[in-house]
Order: sequence, then structure tokens, then C-alpha cells
Amino acid sequence: MRWLVGWSSTAAGALGGAVGTGPRDDGRYDGDTYGGHIGYDGESLQPVGSQLLWGDPDPLWAVGDWRPDEVRVVRADARTRIAVLGICGASDEQLRVGLFAARGGALRHLTAWPGSYTAVVQVGRRITVCGDLAGARPVFHTPWAGGTAYATAALPLADLIEANLDFGHLAALLAAPDVPAALHDSTPYDGVRRVPPGHALILRAGAREIAGYDPVASLAVAAPPADPDSAVDAVRDALVDAVRARLSAPRHVPDIDPGPVPGMGPAERRAARGMPVPGIGADLSGGLASGTLALLAAGLPGRPGTVLGHGTGAGERLLAVTFNDLTTRGREEELQRAGALAANPRLHHVVVAGGEETLPYADLDGPLTDEPGPSLVAAARHRARLAAGSADHFTGYGARQVLDAHPARLADLLMDRKRRHLVRPVAALTKADGSVLVPARVYGAARRLARTPYRAGVENLADRLLHRSFGDDPGGAVGASLAALTWAGPGPAARWLTGEALAEVSVLLHSSAHRAGIGPGQRPGDYRARAALTRHAADLRILEQAAEIRSQRLHAPFLDNQVVRACRLLPETLRVQPGARASILRTVLKGAGITDLPPGWGAPGHGTTTAARAGLRMATDPLLTLFDAPLLAEAGLIEARVVRKAVRAAASGEPLPLDGLADLISLELWLRRLLSRRGTCWTGTPARTRAVPAGIAPQRRAVSPGPA
Repeated sequence: MRWLVGWSSTAAGALGGAVGTGPRDDGRYDGDTYGGHIGYDGESLQPVGSQLLWGDPDPLWAVGDWRPDEVRVVRADARTRIAVLGICGASDEQLRVGLFAARGGALRHLTAWPGSYTAVVQVGRRITVCGDLAGARPVFHTPWAGGTAYATAALPLADLIEANLDFGHLAALLAAPDVPAALHDSTPYDGVRRVPPGHALILRAGAREIAGYDPVASLAVAAPPADPDSAVDAVRDALVDAVRARLSAPRHVPDIDPGPVPGMGPAERRAARGMPVPGIGADLSGGLASGTLALLAAGLPGRPGTVLGHGTGAGERLLAVTFNDLTTRGREEELQRAGALAANPRLHHVVVAGGEETLPYADLDGPLTDEPGPSLVAAARHRARLAAGSADHFTGYGARQVLDAHPARLADLLMDRKRRHLVRPVAALTKADGSVLVPARVYGAARRLARTPYRAGVENLADRLLHRSFGDDPGGAVGASLAALTWAGPGPAARWLTGEALAEVSVLLHSSAHRAGIGPGQRPGDYRARAALTRHAADLRILEQAAEIRSQRLHAPFLDNQVVRACRLLPETLRVQPGARASILRTVLKGAGITDLPPGWGAPGHGTTTAARAGLRMATDPLLTLFDAPLLAEAGLIEARVVRKAVRAAASGEPLPLDGLADLISLELWLRRLLSRRGTCWTGTPARTRAVPAGIAPQRRAVSPGPA
């Protein structure tokens, strides 16, 4: 894991240490070597394994295995500076210009450079930390020592304040994971708060403020009509710039191979030791997103292949990794398309075969992540693929969320009186279902949503949770679309929660609906699409931590700020048309000079339901043992026997929501890893100073008060 952490105190020198007064011969500033509160035994309080970026009274550290080019600090004077951590396509001069503009209060331009990064600006005692639009690089904060501590990970802050678990957040994470009104700004740690995507944390001498830096589509005024061709060209330019920012970064060679192993070749030895291949690579699943990024990275100028003298020695070819799941069927066409794409002479194709050992739930051990996420149950599956990848590895995560149309966008079209644009998407659903009643059902659901206020939609979900009204699991594309045509819906794991947990989430929703300034001020489709993107980006962040390969970086250009912005400008009338994502990405490739695509490119891919059910069957006994005395039951969120019954039923083939079981199992695994950890993220504190110091206390209250 890598993160940045710092704090803003109420007054200069309030936390001990020295205040920077001027530059020294080595380019640093007096006080930069301290940057810490004096601990219990006189030690300097600072993160473990950190490098100090600037010192007191408002210090900032970078923690973890950051590469040298991933951490940049540009200074205008002793108290005016900007730190950018991550992949950023801006030059030092552009950072300096951005720093001067930010000094006047402008924020949006700090998030408009190509790449994926976190920007921190200090102007005197004012500190600004910018999160991203998708939520893949979040910012957290908590009150501490009379001021505010902040970080890009929640666990260090939880350790700092010895935070206990927030059971209301955990219940909402299971009952309504796609509903921002339920989760609000909470985290699994009580007292640690999250900055919403598209917002910045502003600290002034310890006092905090949350400010949005990106405009949101208004519910009162329709967006001006956008030209589809210009919007697609903007997506192409943003995506090409995002890929080029990675290609222009310095190449990195993982740790040198310590030597041969009898009976193992270089590739096998590297994989066994958890070392990626030097250079740049990409996923190549045969689908749209991964294929687009692989072809872009291989076709753009900038020597995207392996480092000269390593691997193939060519210095030109990009490593394309295809995962072939030998335990499931139905992906033959995708694999054939991947092979056809890999025939490009600039690609070096590697196929990773996965057997039963790579099924979901096959490996329940793993590292502790910052937060829980459903990807924990399949981390070993992804790690097997990434172990064959490169030091810099492109992934297509997020393409569906930023390009496709959420079903609720049909209601947005009705609100804008664009009924004729519903014809093709409804016709596609009718063809998939085969029922002549589909158009009336879909149109009726979209019309109800268009006429339903946000507050009524949230209160309706609160009542459904309180009365355990979940309905049947929606089947097929039509069922899923109808279920999504609401302001808010229950999560797939809600049916297995206790009545007390559901009642607590119901209270949270009611309090959110009655809070001052209710409503998102957005159209329902845009609102639901943003929430889905946030959840997907958060799960990708957890997957990156759980399946981490040493010295490897995963790149998801579709989640970059500029790509997300460009995709949000796509007209809804274009989004909702069948095959819109394939058409957009085909245009992106054509603009980059890539036109020779294999037959069938753009066909919809297959889900992972078969693999999930096979993994459940293989891991039934370990999962039943996991829920013999689960921590979730101790916390009052579930009843163990109910979940054990559901695991047996799902393994036997009953039509239960498998993603709901993944949510439950991953949360139980995360709680066990959290409570079994030793140590803390900080030095200068006693060993007891860590998150959840007392473990899980049984919950005796059925309902806790909602947030103020």
C-alpha cells in the first residue's frame, strides 16, 4: 500500500517540532526534518516507512514504496508549495503555474492534468487536498489533537485516533452499497470521514471545509445539447493523453533476479518470486476496454514495450496477458479475439491458464486492505494473472461505468422530453426477453422514476429495508433494468441481515432524506451512474491492495479525471443506444490509426457467475467453518445459521444473488484480518495505539441515532 498522510494544527508549533523559516543548502527547509508531534516516550510521532515531504507546523509524509518519479514537490517560497503523488502528465512548470492559480482559490485545474494522482497545495496555513472524480484515489480526514489529520488511506487515521468500528457503516455497506445517502461520508472506522468524489479538503489552521470543484448536472435546467461527434473526439483525446502520460513516465525495472533455480526458467522463476516483467504491459481479455488500451499502448509513440536488455530484448513489444479460466466454458470467442488482437507484431502475448486454484473463494488468506470490498474473495484469481504482467500494467477497469448508460438514464430522457430515443434500447431489451410486454413495463418504470422526487425514493428504500421487502432476484437484462429504475435499491446481501441492522440503515436513510438541503440536485440517471462509478472505483482500489505484486503498478486510464469528464459530456441519447461503448472505442482506435479489428470485436462479454458458483462448491467446507462463529454475528449484523444455509443453497445451484454472498464473505474476511493484525502505522506511540483496540463489542441497541 502507498498513501500520503499529514495534519493541520490549530496554531504554529502547537504539536511540537520546529517551524520552517528558510531554505538550507540542501534545498530543504528548517523544520522539515521534524514534522512530528512528540510521542508518549519522547519519540517523534511519524508514520512507519515514510519520507517527509515538508515539515511543521503542518507536516506531510509519503508512505510506502513510492517510485522517485511518483513524488514531486514544487515550491514557490518557504510556505507556498505543491506536492503531486502518482502519475501526472504535468511538467514542473505547469505545476508551478497551477500552484500560483491555487493560491488565489482556483481548484479545478489542479485535477485537469493527464494521469492519476493526488495533489496537495500548501499556501501559508491553508492546505488543500484534491480527491479524484471517480473515487479511486479518495481522501480521508479526522479530528486530532485540536486540528485535523488527513490521508489517502483510512487505516492510518484510524490507528492515530484508536478508532473503533462503525457498525452503522458496515450495515449500510451490506444493505445499500450503491446508495450514497446510506453511506454518506462514513468509513468502517468510527470518526474517520471520507471526502466525496469530485471534492477537495481545505484546512485552515486545523479547521476543515469540503468544497466541490466540478459542476454537477442540474435537475432544474437541462444540459445544453452536445454534438455526439465532438463528444466522442473529446473522449478519444482524453484517453490517448491518459495512455501517453504513462508511456512518457520513466521505465522501472523490478528488483534484480537473485539467481537461477534448478528446473525453472526465467519467467517461471520471476512468477514464483512474485516479480513482474520489466516494462509495460496490458490485460488482453478479448473484451472492449482491455483490447483498446493494449492496442493504444502498443501503437502510440514512446517505446511502450519491455526495457531494452530485459525480457525479449526488443525494447518495443508490449506484454499482453490473457487469463484463460480452464474451469468454466463460454469464453472461447473472447479468447479467439484476444489471440487475433495479439497477432499485432508490437504485442507479445502470454496466456495464463487458471485451474481450480484460481477460482473465487479458493484462497481465503491475503493481506489486510484499507477497507473491505467484494474483490477480496477473488484476489488470488487476479494475482495469478497480474504475476505474469509487467511492472506497469494497463487494465480496462471502469470503462463500462464511464461509457455505458445506467438504466435509470431512461428516466432522464423522459424528463428532457426525448422519448423517441427510448425506442432502440427498449427494442433491444424486448429482443433479449422475447416478451411483448417489455416496452410497457420499461416505459412505465422510467416514467415513475422521472416523476418521483429524490426524497420519496430514499424514504421508499428505507421502508423496504424496515419491512424486509426485497422482492425476487431480478433475472435477465429486463429484470435488472427494471430493478435499477429507482433512486435507490437494496443491496444483494440485504436479505441476510438481521432486523436490527436493517432498521439501523433505515434510520440512516430517513435522517439523510430529512437533512437540510435534501436531494442531490441531479437527474436520477446521472445520480445512479455516479454512485455506480464510485463503488466500482472503490472496489478496484481494494483489489489493487489485495492482489498487489511487488514493484508493479496497475493503471486504469478510464478512471482518470480527464477521461471521466470527457465521458460525462457524452449525450445521453448516444449512451443509451445498443452498442454505444463499442462504437465509441472503435472511434478512439480509428483516431489513433488502428482500424484492423478482429471479427466480433465489440460483442458483449460473459460474466463471472459460473466461476463464482464453481468456487462456492469447491470452498463450501472452509466457508461454513468461517461462519461457525462469525464476527459479523458478534456485531449483530447477521445470524450465522442463516448465512451457512445460504452458502449451502448457493453451492447446490439455487438462484441466490452470488454477489451478495461475496459481500458478506469478504466483509467477514476483512474483519478477521483487521482484528488479527499487530502493530500500528505510527512510531512514537505505544503498541496499543491502533484501530479497534478492544475488538468487537456485542451490539445491544437495535437502532442507533443517525448522523447529525
